[in-house]
Amino acid sequence: MLWDKLWCLSTLLALSAEALPTLPIEPLSAPRVFLSFKELRSTGTAHHFSFLLNSTDYRILRMDEDHDRMYVGSKDYILSLDLHDINKEPLIIHWPVAPQRKTECVLSGKDINGECGNFIRLIEPWNRTHLYVCGTGAYNPICTYVDRGRRSQEYIFRLEPGKVDSGKGKCPYDPKLNSVSALINGELYAGVYIDFMGTDASIFRTLGKQTAMRTDQYNSKWLNDPIFIKAHLIPDSAEKNDDKLYFFFREKASEMGQSPMAQSRIGRICLNDDGGHCCLVNKWSTFLKARLICSVPGVDGIETHFDELHTKNPVIYGVFSVSGSVFKGSAVCVYSMADIRQVFNGPYAHKEGPNYQWMAYTGKIPYPRPGTCPGGTFTPNMKSTKDYPDEVINFMRNHPTMYNTVYPIHKRPLVVRNNVDYEFTTITVDQVAAADGSYEVLFLGTDRGTVQKVIVLPRDDLQTEELVLEEVEVFRVIWMMLRRHFPIGLYSSLQQQLYVGSVLGVTHLALHRCDVYGEVCADCCLARDPYCAWDGKSCTRNIHNTLEMVQYGVEGSTTFLECQARSPHVSLKWHLQRENSDRKKEIRSEGRTLKTEQGLLLRSLQSSDSGVYQCTATEKNFKHTLVKLQLVVLSSRTVNSILVETGSPALPHLQTSPWTPSAGQYKDLLTILSQPEMGLINQYCQDYWQLGEGSPGDPMLAVGKAKELKELKEQKKPRNRRHHDDEDEREDDDDEHTTPAET
Repeated sequence: MLWDKLWCLSTLLALSAEALPTLPIEPLSAPRVFLSFKELRSTGTAHHFSFLLNSTDYRILRMDEDHDRMYVGSKDYILSLDLHDINKEPLIIHWPVAPQRKTECVLSGKDINGECGNFIRLIEPWNRTHLYVCGTGAYNPICTYVDRGRRSQEYIFRLEPGKVDSGKGKCPYDPKLNSVSALINGELYAGVYIDFMGTDASIFRTLGKQTAMRTDQYNSKWLNDPIFIKAHLIPDSAEKNDDKLYFFFREKASEMGQSPMAQSRIGRICLNDDGGHCCLVNKWSTFLKARLICSVPGVDGIETHFDELHTKNPVIYGVFSVSGSVFKGSAVCVYSMADIRQVFNGPYAHKEGPNYQWMAYTGKIPYPRPGTCPGGTFTPNMKSTKDYPDEVINFMRNHPTMYNTVYPIHKRPLVVRNNVDYEFTTITVDQVAAADGSYEVLFLGTDRGTVQKVIVLPRDDLQTEELVLEEVEVFRVIWMMLRRHFPIGLYSSLQQQLYVGSVLGVTHLALHRCDVYGEVCADCCLARDPYCAWDGKSCTRNIHNTLEMVQYGVEGSTTFLECQARSPHVSLKWHLQRENSDRKKEIRSEGRTLKTEQGLLLRSLQSSDSGVYQCTATEKNFKHTLVKLQLVVLSSRTVNSILVETGSPALPHLQTSPWTPSAGQYKDLLTILSQPEMGLINQYCQDYWQLGEGSPGDPMLAVGKAKELKELKEQKKPRNRRHHDDEDEREDDDDEHTTPAET
């Protein structure tokens, strides 16, 4: 198996599940393998943090792969753990509150469940040597700086003396309230409740050089009793001034005559928002929000939890759950950022009519469009939101919600669970490059203290098939103790480990335990775990032999990508994944492209031909990748510049018109093209050259030449379609096809 990358997850969110029609749910099989806590320990693939601290509520708050450290916050403690071995010389800071402050907290009646402690809720990298850390401070939030040193070998981890400041607007008072944060360019953005009673929720910007900002206070149109999940920076374009920070949260919403219900939201603000000039002074003037929906079946769904965020080109994975008197279930939904941006570019929500219901705003939209960032792609001449007209600011204050909602990809969940005694609470995703293609493996945390490993496979009927590969019990406790306290940690792209935090402690797991599937080849193969393969003796980690290389070509020239199967019964297919795209498109013989049994011939190369080419062999529905290479097409100007600098002669002008081989080129190609076709090709080319030498400008000869070429193609046509009856070919008929010549 080849590891392309492990993506880090860093988000928690909560959503609601009504509003979509009930989807038919097929019965789900139990996990192929279930490992109890004791069985998991015996495999040697799980390691628990074993230092006994008088603490609780462990949260993995930051991964630092440059220092090979993981930073964990708990009650009164800040931990720095080695990513290679979390029990190897852990660095621990004890940061409790002063006894006087704890006494005051207890007297106020807030220590019912031990809340009068310093629960660490924020750890952000301040610079290369320091962290910015905040805790609840026994209902009096405090922040400070932690010196972590320049290199991990220094083993420095200490509080900076005399650097404690207020954590108001950065960290919540109540440890039971979720908060989110992101430190960007020296400025801290936080979604947090900023008062002792927990009634004033706000999205704050503090620190840094820009003006301190917040959402409109006590305005239910903006935020209505929200539960913050995560803040995530997702660039909208190549223009830096268009950068937006997205917030994920759940809040109460209601229509007239209906009781309030939880709804999931995605909101955003511009990083360069300075607020309004007369209205919304020191308040966000670009804040917008939209609703996220996941189609979980149920009659009286109360709440849905979207507990983790994963972005990839980008794609958002969300976990939902519904608890009610009639139905209980969980689901995983996947959202596209393209769909999210489309909703933010759509109509605004507006309440009107006799029932005062939400409707699409049909009036005049002021310029610039509300929610647009200053100095960006659409407002290059406006350097600050203070330059916006008052009508734009007033419109934003009264219309922060988008009318359209964001639906998941394919408008259905990727994974669904119903009628089970647990709920999904968290998700993390790993993309695995296996021998037969690329897989996205879902690791799902549950509220009973287990982690499930799931893959979703496509089927012929445009549906999907879910496979639960394994479920492991991470903590040895009664699972009811872990409800709502089982957040999965972050991936390390270097260590290939899953880090898990809970109310009880921290552990890290290997991503695969191949030997538990069985001792025979059939059990290993039937498991269909992309991490595993049969090596002839045992089920072990899958390291396939796909050849990866980089091949260069010059614009306007010809190149040949070699791929040859050993078996005559194999069907070969080529796929191209262009740069900045996550889709693979099949390549056919047409235009400038010629597929042969020895490889792929690309003529008159263009810059659009650059990308990753994959040659896949299929035999009796078994797929195997033979060659995977990256083609880099260099411009002729670049190559000529290099040749001139080195004193070599420049390249001749290379034509990009339809290519006609010379006699010398024909002999070279003769050695690489498939032999059964040589008779036809040889006869055609010989006739072509003889006619060309006799009367190069005779139009009748050109007509004859075109006729013979057509006959040649007709004779070759049955041969090119000899594999179209395979079941695998029928799957690909639904895929999008292209050639490298397409732009």
